[in-house]
Amino acid sequence: ATAGAFFEYVAFYFTAAFAEHKWAIHYYARRLGHELLTRRELLPDEPDHPRALDPYYKLQLGPLQRRDPPIVSLRWRRISFIHTTWDRFQVAEEINDLFVEGDEFVDRLYHALRESDLGPERQFPVRESGVEYIADLALPCRDGVVSIRVTPGRTGPGAWLSFSPDLVSEDIQGCVAAIRREVGQRGGIQPF
Repeated sequence: ATAGAFFEYVAFYFTAAFAEHKWAIHYYARRLGHELLTRRELLPDEPDHPRALDPYYKLQLGPLQRRDPPIVSLRWRRISFIHTTWDRFQVAEEINDLFVEGDEFVDRLYHALRESDLGPERQFPVRESGVEYIADLALPCRDGVVSIRVTPGRTGPGAWLSFSPDLVSEDIQGCVAAIRREVGQRGGIQPF
């Protein structure tokens, strides 16, 4: 269990098991309440599970509501939880519109890349040389991934493009041009 169930709504992301509805959010429901139970209490048919005594939240939900149009993921990705705001949920067209991690400069660069038809991904897991990390923004290309960080300094694993908040604020088109050059060097955007 996480530190708390501090959210009003739960949306359901459908995996490939849902065939033509896969990789999208079609339904959501209001959280009416919750209980903290052990896994054993939630799943009594699995009493010897290694996490049988771990705490889990049992959510009480209101009626399912259809999200029309659904919020789609343009690329397959593994999603467990995305914390977002109601405002973002109401206007989202695709999964990347939901993310609130990162700051306003990541948001600005994401929208500039999207408007440039580059199809950026947010909070994207990248694996390089046996190390996995989460990139603020990423562009899957035919020959690798262009990983992007917006940070005052270059830190952490991997070889990514790093832009300072000041540069994003003062020359966002220059940032987009640098990213576009890197995408070209990696064979162009990987088709959806």
